[in-house]
This record gives sequence, structure tokens and C-alpha cells, in this order.
Amino acid sequence: MRLIRGRAGGTALTGTLYEPGEESPSYEGAPDADAPFVWVCDAFYAVESGGTVQHVDGKDINVAFESPAPRGFADRDRAIAAAEEHVRTQFGRLGLAESAVEIEHETVVSEHSTADQ
Repeated sequence: MRLIRGRAGGTALTGTLYEPGEESPSYEGAPDADAPFVWVCDAFYAVESGGTVQHVDGKDINVAFESPAPRGFADRDRAIAAAEEHVRTQFGRLGLAESAVEIEHETVVSEHSTADQ
């Protein structure tokens, strides 16, 4: 499993990319279990009032969350590119420059993973 994290405006957003042999979450709206790569991450946008107050780039912003955005992909490169684009888009929805988002990857090996077996 790979965590893909974007940092900008003093905050971060992290999503999870499940790879072949790893069990991705199963819930209503989850992608087809046959997809070898599954990206899951929150989606959100700024609202005038309500939502959850987040401190971003020195300002308090009201943020409304959508359901997680699960997506299935046939190959790793396309999955990673879509994940990075998704993270940048979320910061853009808060008014931050998408080009200012720093992306990092972290590989996590679960004790339940069959990826290396």
C-alpha cells in the first residue's frame, strides 16, 4: 500500500493506493474488486458557512467533505498520476495554487498484505 500525501498552506491530505495482492476497503461505491490498483481519498470543497473549519494558509476555511473518492486502475503509473492530480485538485478547491502542493509517497507494508508473497 502506498500513501500519497500532498502538503500546502500548512496542512496535508493523504490518500491510500492499494496495490495488487492488497485488500482495499469494501463499501457502497467502492470500485470493482477486480481493479489491481485502487485509490481512496477524501474529497472536499470550501463553503461559505457550515462544514468543518480548517486552518489553511493562515486562514480559517469552512470545508464540506464529500464521500471518499474510490477509483480503480489497471496500472500503477496511471493510478499514481490520478492520485497526485486528485490531491492537488482538493487544495485547489480551497483556493491554493495546485502547483504549490508538495507531493510525497510513503510505502506501507501491512502484516496482512499478500503483495510480497
